[in-house]
Amino acid sequence: MGQVTVQFLGSGDAFGSGGRFQTCIYVRSDAARFLIDCGASSLVAMKRFGVSSGEIDSILVSHLHGDHFGGIPFLVLDAQFVARRTRRLLIAGPPGTTKRVTNAMELMFPESSRTPRAFPLEIVELVPERPREIDGVRVTPYVVEHPSGDPPLALRIECDGRVIAYSGDTAWTPSLLPVARYADVFIAEAYTFDKKMKLHLDYQTLIAHLGELAPKRLVVTHMSDEMLARVGSLGGEFAEDGKTIAL
Repeated sequence: MGQVTVQFLGSGDAFGSGGRFQTCIYVRSDAARFLIDCGASSLVAMKRFGVSSGEIDSILVSHLHGDHFGGIPFLVLDAQFVARRTRRLLIAGPPGTTKRVTNAMELMFPESSRTPRAFPLEIVELVPERPREIDGVRVTPYVVEHPSGDPPLALRIECDGRVIAYSGDTAWTPSLLPVARYADVFIAEAYTFDKKMKLHLDYQTLIAHLGELAPKRLVVTHMSDEMLARVGSLGGEFAEDGKTIAL
């Protein structure tokens, strides 16, 4: 069982709070190299931290908001014209991903979804609560509470003997329990400190349920300016752009 590293290329929200890049998490192991989410600013973040689009095996998408999948058209074009990729790139996301990614590519770069490439681009749609093997990792999605046009997902990812749990964006929901339980790391949003919001988790609610969630390690991400202002006084572990953790 080799080491698994998790690098937060982007740890921000849709509004650029704290000057952070939008959500993009890079996981590396002996078995695979993949992104969890790929927000609109992700290609810039990848270049900033020295990650080539050519080395990514797959992209796992939690939900179809622009700060979580809007970077895919840029990454695909970079893979095609800059990295000169030749091996398959796989995108896995919620039901609706094929249509939404295709539409995003056509909106941003007309004809780009139909332009011949030197590499196959494969899109698969995950079925909630049904595990799927994707390029050396096992992904189990769970529907959460964050309307985004198509079902929003939290992801439980088994990679090289480790479990990475990821909340995506969501209000509190019991669906997070099977995602996070006994995971080696639970990467969870805490958009606010204690303000209750319809579509997002606050830190106090997350901590109140931590005993039920029972991850081995918690890393908080996707924070608003209000939450970021409190980070230094709260203790615990928080994501920052460029931060790498080893599992």
